[in-house]
Amino acid sequence: MSDKKLVHYEVKEGVAYLTLDDPPANTYTHEMMRDLDEGILKARFDESAYVIVITGTGSKFFCAGANIAMLKASDPYFKYNFCLHANETLNRLEQTPKLVIAALNGHTVGGGLEIAMAADLRLARKNAGRIGLPEINLGVLPGTGGTQRLARMLGKSRSIELMVTGNLLTFDEGKEEGLINQIIDCEDVESFQTKVHEYALQFCPPNKASKAAGRIKRSVQSGRDLPFESALAIERELQQQLFESDDAKEGLAAYIEKRKPSFGGC
Repeated sequence: MSDKKLVHYEVKEGVAYLTLDDPPANTYTHEMMRDLDEGILKARFDESAYVIVITGTGSKFFCAGANIAMLKASDPYFKYNFCLHANETLNRLEQTPKLVIAALNGHTVGGGLEIAMAADLRLARKNAGRIGLPEINLGVLPGTGGTQRLARMLGKSRSIELMVTGNLLTFDEGKEEGLINQIIDCEDVESFQTKVHEYALQFCPPNKASKAAGRIKRSVQSGRDLPFESALAIERELQQQLFESDDAKEGLAAYIEKRKPSFGGC
């Protein structure tokens, strides 16, 4: 087993970057998923990180999904536990109370899209690739949350159609469908990374109340599938946490004093 890190962790100006690094396609093995899990937990506990960006190395692929050679060589017992751990890892990403942005630098297919769908927002480099869940062509289903997250994003009928045909969409088509939030038009992947960083900074102190952004995310993620009254209870509890925060005091004071707030992230 190689000692090479397959997911790199770095914090720049309050933005924690998780970068998948296994060229050419950044496909994930169990080792990469363990590195990703470790990075998610590190970002969760890192008080200097207010926003998380997950992206891929290079300009061709964000991630092409699970490593097929690894799956072919594995027995059913390993495959089951591999999928279970991948589910747990993406659930952890989805439930982390910090805004998560997937920066799609290239093709985002199969398990790569499943990772991206566990993020809160998806930004894509214009004309840099395609997006979709083509697992049916391998005789399997999207098994890292794909069937569930896609249906919640696009609705039952459209998501089934995309998965049973295995059709891939351009990034522009993905934006029209609602899979991608923004398309960034830039000359190269370096320019894309710069623009993603600028985008992420708007959610960091002093620009935005990052704690509020994280609690908004938690309210949606935890409450969306609960009965309405139960979801409202979660919303009230999270709101009470925010009322006790320094940022809420600053935000309310700035409003009364007719000035721009300067948030501290706490």
